[in-house]
Amino acid sequence: MTDRELYEEAVKAAKYSYSKYSHFSVGAALLSTDGRVFTGCNIENASYSLTVCAERTALFKAVSEGVTEFKAIAIAGSSNEDFSRPCPPCGACLQVLSEFCGEHLVVILSNGWFRLSDFLPMRFGGAHLR
Repeated sequence: MTDRELYEEAVKAAKYSYSKYSHFSVGAALLSTDGRVFTGCNIENASYSLTVCAERTALFKAVSEGVTEFKAIAIAGSSNEDFSRPCPPCGACLQVLSEFCGEHLVVILSNGWFRLSDFLPMRFGGAHLR
């Protein structure tokens, strides 16, 4: 799957966003090492802290199906269906992605691709708990 195709899957996933408070739809498409794609969208709640981001929705879907190795994630967000502006992952999503994906995960945004380590250079992990 190409970067562009994965990004288009993220845009499609954003169409299912439940974002009645922020009016900012986000979609994510997570590519596993075995070639499967798991999509997710943001799901808001009136109690904002209970909102779940698209990236975590996609990751949790994959993990709940036994998949824990990933190559790339594409993220698309917009308040007006124009997905040309980059929508980087929030801090919570970066931390959760780092738990399963590692620093070399490719993060595809509308303006190109990056590594997870570009966003989270000093990540906290399980080794810190030992």
